[in-house]
Amino acid sequence: MATRWGICSAGKISNDFTVALKTLPPEDHQIVAVAARKLQDAQEFAKKHSIPRAYGSYEELARDPDIEVVYVGTIHPYHQSASLLFMNARKNVLCEKPLAMNSREVKEMVAAAKMNDVFLMEAVWTRFFPASLEIKRLLAQEEVGEVKMVRTDFGVPLMHIPRAVEKELGGGALLIIGVYCLQFIGMVYNGEKPESIQATGVCLDTGVDETTVVTLKFSRNRMAVFSCSVGVEMPNDAIIVGTKGTIKVPAHMWSPTSLVVNGKETQYPIPEPHLPLNFLNSTGMRYEAEEVRQCLLKGLKESPGMTHADSLLLAELEDEARRQVGVEYSQDQQ
Repeated sequence: MATRWGICSAGKISNDFTVALKTLPPEDHQIVAVAARKLQDAQEFAKKHSIPRAYGSYEELARDPDIEVVYVGTIHPYHQSASLLFMNARKNVLCEKPLAMNSREVKEMVAAAKMNDVFLMEAVWTRFFPASLEIKRLLAQEEVGEVKMVRTDFGVPLMHIPRAVEKELGGGALLIIGVYCLQFIGMVYNGEKPESIQATGVCLDTGVDETTVVTLKFSRNRMAVFSCSVGVEMPNDAIIVGTKGTIKVPAHMWSPTSLVVNGKETQYPIPEPHLPLNFLNSTGMRYEAEEVRQCLLKGLKESPGMTHADSLLLAELEDEARRQVGVEYSQDQQ
C-alpha cells in the first residue's frame, strides 16, 4: 500500500516537496490532496502536479479520510496551529523546520502527537541525505577519532524576502537558516545537550536577527561554532574535526551531495527533478519522505533519525540564542 499524502499550503516549499515525492515509486507514495487558504491556489497547484483533490481550507484536508500523513509547508508561525489541526484529526504529520516558533509550542505539539497516537517529525531533510547517513556511519566507527570541533555556517542574502525579515512572518537568520547549522551540530554530537551556549548577533529594524554567531561547549572539552545570516552569502560549508582527521561538507551543507574525508572527496548525487524547483537540491526531500513511510510501516510515532527530543533541544537552544541576541516573537509572550 502506498503512503497517502496530503499537502498543506501551496507555496514554494510544498512545490519542491511534491516534485521530490515524484522521484519515489508511485506504488510507495501517492499525493491525495492539497489545501491552501485560497481554493484557486490549491486548484492551480493540484493541476500543475496532477493531484486529484484541492481544498480551500486546511480543515477540509484534515477531514479527508483517505489521507494518512500531512506535509505542513506553511510559514513557521503557522506550523503549530496547522500541525495540531491535523494531529487532532488523527493524521500523521511531517512539519517543516523549525518545528515551531519556540520550545513551548514544540512541547504542545509533541504532547498532541502522543495524545492522538500519531507520528510527528520535524522535516529536517538534511539528516536523511545519503551524505548525512555516511557522516553518521563515519562518526559511529570513529573514522576521524574523537570529534573535538564542529564549525558550520549558512548565509544567503534574503533581505528582499518578507518572510526572512518580518517578525510576524517568523523572520530572522536563526529560525530560517540557523536551524540547519544547529541541527548539524546536534547530529554530530548525537543529540547531546551542550554545557553552555553563547550567542551574539546584529538585529534589523524589524526586530529580528540579520546575522548571529553561536558558540557551544559540550562535555569533554568538545566545541562547536556556527554563524548564520540573511544579509550576506557565506561559504555555506561545514567541517568536523576529530583527533584522527576531518570530514568536510562542501557547500551546500544543508543539502549535501559530496563529502571530503581526510582529503578524499566522494560524490552522493540526488535525482533530477521532473519540474523546476524553487530551492537548491530539493529532490533531496525524497529521503525524509521515505523515512516517514518506513517509520509508519514499522508503527513508529517518531523517527530515530530526528526524534521529538532532538526537536525539543533544537527549539530550546534557539530560544536561548534568541534571548541572548534580543529577538522576541509574539509567540514568546503566551
